[in-house]
Amino acid sequence: MSNEDLRALMEADRWLERLAGQRATLGERVELTALEADLRERLGVLRAAEARLEPLTRAYDEAAAASSRLRERRDRLAARLEASRDARESAALSGELDQVRDALGAAEDRELEALVELEPAAETTAAMRREAQPLAARRAELIATLAALESSLDEEIAAQRLAREAAAARVDGALRARYEAALVRAGGAGAAQVHEGRCDGCRIALSPLDLDRWRHAPEGAYPECPSCGRLLLA
Repeated sequence: MSNEDLRALMEADRWLERLAGQRATLGERVELTALEADLRERLGVLRAAEARLEPLTRAYDEAAAASSRLRERRDRLAARLEASRDARESAALSGELDQVRDALGAAEDRELEALVELEPAAETTAAMRREAQPLAARRAELIATLAALESSLDEEIAAQRLAREAAAARVDGALRARYEAALVRAGGAGAAQVHEGRCDGCRIALSPLDLDRWRHAPEGAYPECPSCGRLLLA
């Protein structure tokens, strides 16, 4: 077992950490999260508008139905009056027709008033739906894109895990146990390199004593970083 075997294990774990971080912070995921929050807020506003619209729609439908019934009755009476040859019957039909016409006028006024209230409320909800449509389409695009990106990254992560297993198998059991323990403590990787007097795992400078101990460590000794506990590679 060489220093390079341990280095290969460290690099494999660092790659896995980078890939996992990349998967968790995909730009599409950030956009999707913001977009879904926006859509949820819009949905709440739309539901409230629909709740206000419902009684207006019901009132208009009832007024329109009443007007329709009265128009049908008017037309039937007018037809009967035209066909009547009896003066008394014609007088009765004429009086009833006048009453129905008066009732129809009042019903149509109520229908118009209901429509005046209904139309702006209906347009508001329709506009909300129109505005949400491109956002919903973008959400579907993002979900599909994310699925493809995550699948690609998952394949890369799986391949890297196999490489990691192969690298770990080349490291001596006792040293591998030390490495895995350091990995649990520090995360990311269980080993680090010393760069310009600093542990490149935690970025903290080594004291002169610790730096000297690292420089003069016997081959295969791998002292630990006093700050993060990672094994320091030669």
